[in-house]
Amino acid sequence: MPAEGPLSPRLAAALSIDAPIMQSGMAGVAGPDLVAAVSNAGGLGVMAALRLEPEVVRRAIRRVREATDKPFGVNIWLHRDVRVSPDPSAIPNDVVRGSQAVLNHYRPRFDLSPTLEPPPPAADLVDAALEVMIEERIPVFSAGLGIPEPQLVERFHRVGTKIVSMVATVEDGVAAVANGVDVVAAQGTESGGHRSYGAKHDLAQATGSSTLVLVPAMVDALDGRVPVLAAGGVVDGRGLAAMLALGADGVLLGTRFVATMESEASTLWKRRLTEGTRPTTLTDGFTGQWARVLTTEFTEDWASSGAKALPGLLQSAAGRDLFAAAKEAGDDQLQPLYAGAAAEQLSDIPSAADVVHEMVAEARAILGR
Repeated sequence: MPAEGPLSPRLAAALSIDAPIMQSGMAGVAGPDLVAAVSNAGGLGVMAALRLEPEVVRRAIRRVREATDKPFGVNIWLHRDVRVSPDPSAIPNDVVRGSQAVLNHYRPRFDLSPTLEPPPPAADLVDAALEVMIEERIPVFSAGLGIPEPQLVERFHRVGTKIVSMVATVEDGVAAVANGVDVVAAQGTESGGHRSYGAKHDLAQATGSSTLVLVPAMVDALDGRVPVLAAGGVVDGRGLAAMLALGADGVLLGTRFVATMESEASTLWKRRLTEGTRPTTLTDGFTGQWARVLTTEFTEDWASSGAKALPGLLQSAAGRDLFAAAKEAGDDQLQPLYAGAAAEQLSDIPSAADVVHEMVAEARAILGR
C-alpha cells in the first residue's frame, strides 16, 4: 500500500485494493494477462466469463491465480434473455427476415451464403459459470446487465466473495443494495460496450443519463451504504479526480484498458481507439443488446434499415459468420469495436500497470491527497 495511504479508503476496505480503479470484464479483451496486470498494479482486474463453458471459466480463474496473489473479479451477465436464451423458432418470421436481410447485404463481401433462417439455439451457460465461480471462491463477482438476486448474493457471500453490481439507473442501484451487494458501479451513457439493464429497453430508455448526472444522484440515493464506482467517460487521472470530487469512491474503466498491451483486443481495434476520428453510437445490431461502439458503415445501415434485433444474444448468433469473416479480413466496418465516448482522448497503448499508476498519481496531484 502506498505510504500516503489509499486514495479511496472506503473502496480499499470493501475490495482490498490500493488503487480505486476497477477494470471492466470485457469479452474478447479481459483475459488472465490483463486481469493479473491490473490487480498486480493495485487495481481490480476482472475476467470476462460470458459465453464460456464452465471448465473454461475454471481454467481461466486458475490462470489468474497463478499470475497474481491480489484480489480479482469475474464478470458475467444476469440479463433475463441471456441467462435463459429465447427459443429461435418462436421469433416472428418478419423479425428474423428483417435482421438477416441487413446481414445479407454484406455477406457477398466475404463470399458468404445469404440466409433468411433463424440462428441455432444458444447454450445456457450463465448459471453453470456462476456455480464454478462459487466453487472457486473468487474474490469478487462483477454482475453486469442484471441485478443479482438475494439468494445468489447470499451464496457468494457465504464463500467470502464480494459483489459489484453494474447498473445504469438510480432505481437499479437502490435495488441492488437492497439485495445485499457490496459495491455499485454507476454506468453513464458515455460508457463503451453494453448497457447495464436486466431487460431490453427501447433506445431512448437505454441511452440513460450522463455519468456527471448519474453518479452524484447515485451517491445521494445510496447515502453511504456501499461504495459507488463511476463508469463512463473516464480515461485518465483527471476523470478519476472528477468522479472522486462528485462523491464516487472510484472508477470502472473499459475503453482505456482495451487499448493496453495486455488486452486481448485485436491490433485493429486498439488502433481504431487511438487514431483518427472516433465517433460512437448505440446499436443493438451486433449482439441484440444496446452497446456503444465506434460508428461504422454497418451501424449506420442497421439504424436506417428499421430492422429489429433478435432477442437475447441471438443477433450475434445470426451474424456470427459475417462478423467473424470481417475480423479475419481486418474489415473495421463490419465488426463490433466497443468504445466509450471518451475514446477521442486516447493516443497510446501503454501497459495496464502504467494506466493504473499514472491515473492515481495524476488524481492525487489534482486533489492534493
